[in-house]
Amino acid sequence: MPQQFDRSKEDLGNAIHFEHVNIQVPDQRLATLFYVAGLGLTRDPYLMVSDTNMWINAGRSQFHLPSGRPQVLRGHVGLVIEGREALLARLASVAKKLEGTAFAFREHNDHVEAVCPWGNRVRCYEPDAARFGRIALGIPYVEFDVPKGTAAGICAFYPEIMGMPASLRNGEAAVAAVTTGRNQHLLFRETDRPPGDYDGHHVQMYITDFSGPYRKLLARKLISREDNQYQYRFCDIVDLDSGKPLFTVEHEVRSATHPMFMRPMVNRNPALNNRNYAFGHDESSWAMGPDQYEG
Repeated sequence: MPQQFDRSKEDLGNAIHFEHVNIQVPDQRLATLFYVAGLGLTRDPYLMVSDTNMWINAGRSQFHLPSGRPQVLRGHVGLVIEGREALLARLASVAKKLEGTAFAFREHNDHVEAVCPWGNRVRCYEPDAARFGRIALGIPYVEFDVPKGTAAGICAFYPEIMGMPASLRNGEAAVAAVTTGRNQHLLFRETDRPPGDYDGHHVQMYITDFSGPYRKLLARKLISREDNQYQYRFCDIVDLDSGKPLFTVEHEVRSATHPMFMRPMVNRNPALNNRNYAFGHDESSWAMGPDQYEG
């Protein structure tokens, strides 16, 4: 039988879902204004509902925002969210309340860049199946700024140690693109800018071969924390030959048997308010409808 399909296009490798970015914030109220009122995302109604932490749903992924000294990711987070004009109106509506902070937003050709009150950058894109897959709301990538000459080594680290496919892209700068789930990536873009000090923020993903990477990380003394039966952490991405650290960011690694794997997340419709309420339209779908892409 002749081969009809390129089956390799559907390979994910070991990582099956990127779930959250964790960034400390010093003021939960200001964070609410930016992530909920401004971006139009949804505070998780089930977990972390006190005033010391909040989890912000973005489709099937999240921002985790515990209280503490502000942390700034060295790079930016990509966010797919529908409705550029509505997004711009929401961001403008919170601008006065966020005066005196690092908050800003700016339109670009293919995205809107919004900056949180402490300097974290979020690039907001319209849904685009060809570019981001069939999501209408979600986090398709997190991009880190890394030193010149490190992308190739980072690209080698993830397949060998974590079983996660990676490719080296070359455009304006070398970029290591690591698959962390369906249409989800960690991107490591080389830059001439001096990297800022690592301040403890982290990213989290679920993997299927949980013990294999653990043994390889342990052999290289890279395990930084043993959380529980379903979760461990590491921070340093290293050169496979020399062991020299190439980039540092904490990875929270969870098994697919973790109790919270793929738990349901509520995503509100940010266009709805008490003046235009329409019954049955409270929730936004994280996925495109069948009329929005060619399947």
